[in-house]
Amino acid sequence: MNPTSLNEQQHHILFDSNAVGEIVPQWFEIEYWQDLAQVTATGRGRGRAWFVESKGRSMVLRHYQRGGAMSGLLGDRYFWQGLENTRAWREWHLLATLWQQGLPVPQPLAAHVIHTGLFYRADLLTVKIPASRSLSDYLLERSLQPTDWQSIGQLLRRFHDAKIFHADLNAHNILMKDNLEFYLIDFDKGKIMAKTQNEAWKEANLQRLRRSLQKLSMIDNGFHYTDADWTSLLTGYAK
Repeated sequence: MNPTSLNEQQHHILFDSNAVGEIVPQWFEIEYWQDLAQVTATGRGRGRAWFVESKGRSMVLRHYQRGGAMSGLLGDRYFWQGLENTRAWREWHLLATLWQQGLPVPQPLAAHVIHTGLFYRADLLTVKIPASRSLSDYLLERSLQPTDWQSIGQLLRRFHDAKIFHADLNAHNILMKDNLEFYLIDFDKGKIMAKTQNEAWKEANLQRLRRSLQKLSMIDNGFHYTDADWTSLLTGYAK
């Protein structure tokens, strides 16, 4: 991996020049790709992203969008506190570190920041994980075997052992491949915890996922999740 920076007026781009030979700001505009590639939307609401299939390359383009009370006021704008502190820059560097360590995350391609006065907007481009879908979508159709839930637990334990905090651990951000390999995505606001940090964050992280699964099962009676599944996940986590 070779992190490379490109600056054009208010546009700032950080990319892996080993994976992307050249890049322009237009790469982060979905309108640019619609005439050149096969483009499909994925996700819902604030988590929406775009799958881009172009010249044999499969990518995911995600625009950073606020949620909560501030979304109505600022939309997709964030307060500028320096390039290194932008959400795109931080997530790109975190993904690069995890990907080089061999952890199951998307390969980061490029981060994009548009700086205007007191604010910035941002985008992230990653390699699409092939033949995959979210855990939440899968469980709407069918159940997982106890051994698969154990695999998810082992996945989470692997990240926790590496001191990786996922700020939004939920059923939408766990991806499954057709061969039942599992990945974590969306590391916005994630971080590597200090070795001296107490371990309470790990349990809080797990409980966030549990609440996500419980919420989805309450919304849809056909959602395939039970307390026994959670027990299987914890069995895998403990191994």
